[in-house]
Amino acid sequence: MEETLIEEVREEFPPEPLIGKRLPDLELGVYHEGQEKKIKLSDYQGKWLVLIFYPADFTFICPTELEEAAEYYEEFKKAGAEVLSVSTDTVYVHKAWHDQSPAIGKIKFPMVADPAGKLSRILGVYLEDEGLALRGSFIIDPEGRIKAMEVHDNSIGRSAEELLRKLQAAIFVHNNHGAVVCPASWKPGKKTLKPGMDLVGKI
Repeated sequence: MEETLIEEVREEFPPEPLIGKRLPDLELGVYHEGQEKKIKLSDYQGKWLVLIFYPADFTFICPTELEEAAEYYEEFKKAGAEVLSVSTDTVYVHKAWHDQSPAIGKIKFPMVADPAGKLSRILGVYLEDEGLALRGSFIIDPEGRIKAMEVHDNSIGRSAEELLRKLQAAIFVHNNHGAVVCPASWKPGKKTLKPGMDLVGKI
């Protein structure tokens, strides 16, 4: 009985974690700087990459999230990262939304079109019954490995400020080769921790 339950749970919740996995190389269409372009994920090898999945253009929560990401875009770039927003809309819908919405008109980062759901499926955010993506955020390191992720129900908006903070923490740990780690709510300039037996039970 217990073994059957475990198998059922494994089918619904695959045990393989995405953290540490390398992002596969895909060619994707994007709307960027007023043009339709093609990019490859390998174009971003050697730099940090932030992927922001959202369900659909011309919706309600999405423009509030993407407008906030646009306002923090320069901070993401200062940290050494590129930002890509991703939905299952086409490049042409991205263009129409960018042209019509004051909030989306602020976006300067590439807007990825994933109408076949390829990237959304790979990262586990695709809703098969709806053809939409969940609100998933992924931080990818310069080697193309997933270092952080969060996935929300589509009724719950995210914080670009918190996503930036996570990126800064991931970069700090990466640059220090894991010799130090970042405690809760860490921000640049704040105290870090050095893992070791002398720290056990003293925090």
